[in-house]
Amino acid sequence: MSQPPRSNRGHRERNGEQGERETESTETTGTPTMTGASSSRPPYYPRETDPPPNHVREREAPREEHHESKCSLICSRRGIMLICAVLTNSLVLICLIAAHMVSSGMSSAGGLGGFDINSNFNLQGTELQKARELDMQYSQMRAPGLYGGIPFCLTLGVLSLLFVVAGNKPPHHMSRKLLYGSLVFQAVGAVAYVVAVGLYLHFIIGVNATDVCQQRARIYGGRGYTWMNCDVGGADAAVALFGLITSILYGVGTVLTFQTIRGVRRYLEERKRREAEKQQARANAQRVPLRADTTSV
Repeated sequence: MSQPPRSNRGHRERNGEQGERETESTETTGTPTMTGASSSRPPYYPRETDPPPNHVREREAPREEHHESKCSLICSRRGIMLICAVLTNSLVLICLIAAHMVSSGMSSAGGLGGFDINSNFNLQGTELQKARELDMQYSQMRAPGLYGGIPFCLTLGVLSLLFVVAGNKPPHHMSRKLLYGSLVFQAVGAVAYVVAVGLYLHFIIGVNATDVCQQRARIYGGRGYTWMNCDVGGADAAVALFGLITSILYGVGTVLTFQTIRGVRRYLEERKRREAEKQQARANAQRVPLRADTTSV
């Protein structure tokens, strides 16, 4: 009855001595010893195929380029400014044609499928003939503004659309000439629209100050149509308004394009610096084995 406790006590004493030996070995060598069941396990050696830790992977992983769709690239801030400029160019063109048709008089519009002066105005005889002649003269006097404004709006609108379509690539993949061309175009467009609006209003005010416009206004005003006067009409004001909006859009687009060019320049400089660092690291890695061989010899 007394023997089993002694055997257990002996096992405990032996385990205690073995634990003391393990602690002494760890204190002297700094590495724990594998005993008992753990000694049967093979030692663990890290394999080369084991994945590195997360912080190492994040540091060594190269930056992956995010492939965006063409729609998202076109609808960037620069692209939105150019798209809005295309729309406002169209509105300027529409208002320009409408202003010419409205101010040309009903007798001139009758030949284009508009209203007939005989059915809309109580004009007869010499008064009717005089109104038609004045309408024709007034339309011819306003024609330079129309024929100059249409090519101007079409040219800027088409060029804006071309730059929108050409912007379907990331900025750092686009040609530098294309970016600089877009910058110059928008800067010139912003200034050109301000000058064009000023010249257009000056031209319309000059035409409305002539005797032809004054005589027309008296003839139509005598029949109760006072809106046919010599003031700047609503359509002309709309031309000036949308022209100034287009100028603002081109100005904002110029600033955004300038910022894009600066960003592309910094990106290219950073990429060149990283490539130089990689090449230098490779060169240093190739020199290390050569130095080891020379020292061994």
